[in-house]
Amino acid sequence: MATLSDTIDLLHLFGDATRLRLLALLARHELTVAELTTVLDLAQSRISTHLGRLREAGLVRDRRQGASTAYTLNAEVMPAEARALWRMLEQEVDDAVLASDAARAEALVRAREQAAAWPDAVAGQMERHYSPGRTWEALARGLLGLVRLGDVLDAGAGDGAVAQLIAPRARSVTCLDRRWRLVEAARARVRALPNVRCIRGDLHDIPAAGAHFDQVLLFHVLASVSDPARVLREVHRVLRPGGTLALVTLAAHDHAEITARYGHVHAGFAPEGLRALLVKAGFAVEACEVTSRERRPPHFEVLTAMAHRPTRTRQGGH
Repeated sequence: MATLSDTIDLLHLFGDATRLRLLALLARHELTVAELTTVLDLAQSRISTHLGRLREAGLVRDRRQGASTAYTLNAEVMPAEARALWRMLEQEVDDAVLASDAARAEALVRAREQAAAWPDAVAGQMERHYSPGRTWEALARGLLGLVRLGDVLDAGAGDGAVAQLIAPRARSVTCLDRRWRLVEAARARVRALPNVRCIRGDLHDIPAAGAHFDQVLLFHVLASVSDPARVLREVHRVLRPGGTLALVTLAAHDHAEITARYGHVHAGFAPEGLRALLVKAGFAVEACEVTSRERRPPHFEVLTAMAHRPTRTRQGGH
């Protein structure tokens, strides 16, 4: 039998509305402090204080769940007097506040279960589905943190958006474009980056000494130049031995009337044709293939090529 003092302490424990609301929720679901805060619309500190009291009394138990702690009713080993009082209250108390809490908790748990099922639902095609914050830009910026670049030529740099992105990971970046307005826009964009310079010039005759760059970017440029073969020879010339070319362009298509509006003079390139151009220019081709297809009609395909300028072998050896 419980003493009078123990009984008074137990009645005090159950005599708080917030603690009763917590017990009612935890009898149905295992919930974290953050989830309880959302359901009850109370300060986290207040929730944590009451959970501490209930845990000390043996009414609830906790479990680590990643970086959070989840709580549930300690029904199996709850002290006998507390269990008897809780069962009586659970059966007898019928209140609109408790019903509202229960409805919000049910909605929260359903949303949590749906979120947990999302990775399984899109397994094998995750890159095609949206989830909050999971974009190609976010992926690119994350992967860029692993990159270490040397002296980079952004050939056909436009307004400098790519240069701004890669500059913190490069020794230097040279933005080259033939249009003054874009060169000026690029200068304005990268003004605060001391390792970036923007110059005007033609890709058919790149204003740089031979073997000057470690990496060259040709992003969405090759379809707009009059002589792609000559541009690739120029890129090969300005790359240092062992230097890398990253090239992105449209794959061959039948929609020249659309791309002409964007300054394209070639209707894309077939992978085998582009590979042949690269080899003829002196490159060792590592990859040259269609890497993506637009969802919207006319479903343009994107061709990505990676190649490098071979290092010279020493005479009489390898």
